[in-house]
Amino acid sequence: MSNKVLAKGLAGALAASVALVPMMASAGELVIESWRNDDIDIWNDKIIPAFNEQHPDIKVSFTPTPPTEYNASVNAKLAGGTAGDLITCRPFDASLELYKQGNLTALDDLKGMDNFSDVAKSAWQTDDGSATFCLPMASVIHGFIYNKEAFEEVGVEVPQTSEEFYAALDKIKEEGSYIPMAMGTADQWESATMGFQNIGPNHWKGEAGRKALIDGSAKFTDKPYVDTFTELATWKNYLPDGYEAISYPDAQNLFTLGRAAVYPAGSWDISLFNNQADFAFGAFPPPAPAGSDTCYISDHTDIALGLNAKSDNAAEAKIFLEWMTGSEFAELYSNALPGFFSLSKHNVEITDPVANEFVSWRQECESTIRNSYQILSRGAPNLENELWNLSAQVINGTISPTDAGAGAEAGLAKWYAPHQ
Repeated sequence: MSNKVLAKGLAGALAASVALVPMMASAGELVIESWRNDDIDIWNDKIIPAFNEQHPDIKVSFTPTPPTEYNASVNAKLAGGTAGDLITCRPFDASLELYKQGNLTALDDLKGMDNFSDVAKSAWQTDDGSATFCLPMASVIHGFIYNKEAFEEVGVEVPQTSEEFYAALDKIKEEGSYIPMAMGTADQWESATMGFQNIGPNHWKGEAGRKALIDGSAKFTDKPYVDTFTELATWKNYLPDGYEAISYPDAQNLFTLGRAAVYPAGSWDISLFNNQADFAFGAFPPPAPAGSDTCYISDHTDIALGLNAKSDNAAEAKIFLEWMTGSEFAELYSNALPGFFSLSKHNVEITDPVANEFVSWRQECESTIRNSYQILSRGAPNLENELWNLSAQVINGTISPTDAGAGAEAGLAKWYAPHQ
């Protein structure tokens, strides 16, 4: 115990020790570390009881930490030997670093890992793909959510091509009853996440384009990326007045209050909209240009579960992880959290109609992930943050699409050898 804690007196020290108890793994009990504190009831009421039906002798506790504190908290617990047996893994570099430090166990030999594709596992693998250190749980999918009543009133159909999409937005704008598209640029990240990374895969051809950026055979100054920024620049014609000052929650409210026809979305928005919107809404994938052979969606690897290398309950933890590779967990998780989709190959029946629309695109389109997440955001400047800023500036009209592509490329060239 530190001198700082001791200085707070016996009462404070006792409180601190008691607070640590639920987080510490004990023999015979599995403790799950997670940032998903919103999910505690789902784990306690649905997932853990389902596991215990098959394995009644293994006690499991779900002990989440607030999202903003999670990384620092888990790192401190791992360093101090007080971390739980199972560690919820963020995608790519944060979890890769835990593995490199010897905090996570390679899971390649885990029974059931073949239920996950290479794309599903890519967020929790070493760069050379030689080790997978977390079990993929779920992804989130990008697209557009639309107000069905608004479409019907204005007389527009769900667009099948990008040309139809912008024609529909033009008609909604001309009719005047609804804001064509609810989004703002104040927080910046939506401009990239629900803008650039949403429509971009149709331009850079999904995984082929993403991997070409990593190996250096493609650059952000190439046509697919400039074209993505060029399309994104047109969005300012359809956003609310004063969109530059509109935040993410503001845009959500505009849509759920029925004031906007279209919302550039992540599937994670479904639960909130289910609770707040009093109108029927649906979803459609980012429309590809007319004549395209293939459509592409951002089906972004988001969350996984790893095994603490120092767990005293590794055998029981592997039993739990093996159970998670099966169809029962995939269906439980996907339906308890609409918009978080199992990364397994199991055919999961999803009951939420809008979530079902999102996941159905996997059968129609090729999946990829956000192109800034694997390897390309390790240096300074951080590509993910650069794309937030550049995408917002493009929409705001303060930078040209060509200059945005050049800016992203110049940032990578400062530290990443394949782009030098």
